[in-house]
Amino acid sequence: MRTLFGTDGIRGVANVHPMTTEIAMQIGRGIAFQVKSKQHRNRVVIGKDTRLSGYMLENALAAGICSMGVDVMLLGPLPTPAIAFITASMRADAGVVISASHNPFQDNGIKIFSRNGFKLPDQQEQELEELIFSQKMEALRPTAEEVGKAFRIDDSGGRYIVFLKHTFPKEYTLDDFHIVLDCAHGATYKVAPHVFEELGATVTTIGVNPDGTNINKECGALHPERMAKKVKELGADIGIALDGDGDRLIVCDEKGTIVDGDHTMAICANLLIDQGKLNQNTLVATVMSNMGLETAMANMGGKLIRTDVGDRYVVECMRKHQYNFGGEQSGHLIFTDHNTTGDGIMAALQLLATMIKQNKPLSELTTIMESFPQVLKNVRTAQKMNLDLVPKFNKTVQDFEKRLGSDGRILVRHSGTEPVVRVMLEGKNLDTIDGMADDLCELIHRADIA
Repeated sequence: MRTLFGTDGIRGVANVHPMTTEIAMQIGRGIAFQVKSKQHRNRVVIGKDTRLSGYMLENALAAGICSMGVDVMLLGPLPTPAIAFITASMRADAGVVISASHNPFQDNGIKIFSRNGFKLPDQQEQELEELIFSQKMEALRPTAEEVGKAFRIDDSGGRYIVFLKHTFPKEYTLDDFHIVLDCAHGATYKVAPHVFEELGATVTTIGVNPDGTNINKECGALHPERMAKKVKELGADIGIALDGDGDRLIVCDEKGTIVDGDHTMAICANLLIDQGKLNQNTLVATVMSNMGLETAMANMGGKLIRTDVGDRYVVECMRKHQYNFGGEQSGHLIFTDHNTTGDGIMAALQLLATMIKQNKPLSELTTIMESFPQVLKNVRTAQKMNLDLVPKFNKTVQDFEKRLGSDGRILVRHSGTEPVVRVMLEGKNLDTIDGMADDLCELIHRADIA
């Protein structure tokens, strides 16, 4: 069992176990130990978002890596997908992102990419954990010229901007678009405005003044209402909201209506099917995606495959079966023809290209999918509990599933990034599923305080 790694790397309150400098240094040493070879001098890329605690964790990771005789390339604040891209393009041996994604500023996290830009599989994370807590690395302590060096790569943002622009069709421009762009005071605050402006758009920015503590605060993909309000005020064509590390996208149409990842996937998948570019006419999503997405895909002549929650599991499924498009309702969209992980800016460019190709506003494109009523509620718990031991819980779930039949579903799972149980229900009647969700949450809460 992994004790440090969750569904998206290691995450927690900064300066509290496991997000301490001591653990970060050991992680750095473990990464270096795993990649070190005698064939060439090894290198690891490190990037981060805009959190205050990023400075201390960056230095600790770099110290650990260098102490094992591996060099470090420091990129500074850049989106998670930029780290994946640069790791692969610079032929580094691994990439590390210091970010807690959509979490508040007091949290932080560490995500690791292999040399090909993909997140580490569970087994490799398990091996890294064992290294961190063992004495296996103690025998390797290089000295003299064998100690690693640290370099700062000053043009990494520019490289990523050029890469993103090359994913947008060359025959298109954004000259006719007014975009409201919310960067969540996060890792995209420098690069994202340049991408859309250089393609011709008029851009009104929100969330581009990070101070180390305001990342994701009432802005970005988790709080798109501010963006939507600004779109209506200005009469803009679209609102684009990114999260703190730039791997999520939530948009709103020209009327200010918020559009989630499911609808965005349906819109993009439809065009890919029409162009014959969706491998096996299959979209990969998670168990959290709305049942309406399955219906929409079937109506297009395609199909939907579901994975466990976490964009890494979507990517693993895509790689295993050679699918090329997938994502999550929360806004991770993965186009493996272009990049190896979720990329909010790239996803926005693909959506904009679809709008241009079909010559339709976003409000019209979203009609391709009709969502089933869905309720998602969170129960914060003191510690991870075994739901099978919660009194009456399984029986209640079974009774509710019988009542919903084929017109609904229930999903209860532990969050992989925080001490929360997530209760999700779908069905035809919102009041019915809302009441069911409340009943299940109450059973979990009672068991937690008992």
